[in-house]
Amino acid sequence: MIPAVEEALLQGLVKHLDLEVHYISCLQQPVKSPEKLADNIWFHSLHVPKLGWMRTGYQGCLRAVRKKLQELQPDIVHGQGSERECALSAAYSGFPNVVTIHGNMKAVAEFYRSPIGSFHWLAGKLETMALRKTDGVFCNSAYTERVVAPRARRVWRVANAVRAPFFDPLPKTLSGEPPVLLNVGVMARHKRQPEILRVADRLWQRGYRFQIQFAGKVHADTPAGAEFLRQLALAEVAGYARHLGELEVEELRAAFDRASALVHFPTEESFGLVVAEALARNLKLFAASVGGVVDIAAGVEEAELLPMNDWTGLENSIARWLERGAIRPTQAGALMRERYHPEVIALRHRDIYREALGGQKTG
Repeated sequence: MIPAVEEALLQGLVKHLDLEVHYISCLQQPVKSPEKLADNIWFHSLHVPKLGWMRTGYQGCLRAVRKKLQELQPDIVHGQGSERECALSAAYSGFPNVVTIHGNMKAVAEFYRSPIGSFHWLAGKLETMALRKTDGVFCNSAYTERVVAPRARRVWRVANAVRAPFFDPLPKTLSGEPPVLLNVGVMARHKRQPEILRVADRLWQRGYRFQIQFAGKVHADTPAGAEFLRQLALAEVAGYARHLGELEVEELRAAFDRASALVHFPTEESFGLVVAEALARNLKLFAASVGGVVDIAAGVEEAELLPMNDWTGLENSIARWLERGAIRPTQAGALMRERYHPEVIALRHRDIYREALGGQKTG
């Protein structure tokens, strides 16, 4: 499955027929994949046995990608993300290359105080290797640029694209009663869903009526997942909370349209794609003022950003909004289209590719 950010970018690149795009994906199991995704976009799945992944610093992935690139002879290679092998594969490809940072792995490792040898610790180290080697880095927010710039030769500010379905026309009938607040994301310690549930509980005890829904994967074997499920069970009995599970794009868009507001309160966020997606559907925003969320919410109608640990402020902001009738914005979606539509972001990518190649034509 192609990640959401890359899917959105491809939706924009398909409009640029002057670009020939080859999407390479390393997989641990061989699969039958389509040869082409569009007239100008090819798909290549590379089977890399488990030994060639993180335990060997992704050496198997790097070799498989280099071999495929020798066949393709691209003008430029773009590594999408430093979470796993992509950034390294681009940086050590032997071709002109750039890297996009989706999640700042060094910052995540520092937040979790990851021990030496752990996944996040190693991911942070490999991220730094890739950043120092690559020709330039696409930074999806001012925050990411500040984190990345000291380790990179060159940086460009380029936002992530929002997938095209989130810009489809809004339904004639939107959210009803009671108001629905939505939180989207994997249940993880830095996403702080248990803390959000505690805020919801206090509001419920104060007499406010609403439902808070959570969309995302829960790892019940982790402390954060177990605590979330424990609190969720109590909230479900009380009647104000619900877990929707993992949602595909159409299901997520429908969940946005049934909701009135998004509550997003992580401790670390490189961009905050879900925030842009929710605003594209004209949801009210309550969010922590962290990372790329600050960029996304700038100038947006009804967007409220609060200090990262201001739980009382979040509670009172939601209370005031409920008292005012849970009003949704009307112009947020238009602003998101101007900033993050796939065609807008794809055009920026094309221009940077040419700049990185010194004005040479790509394709």
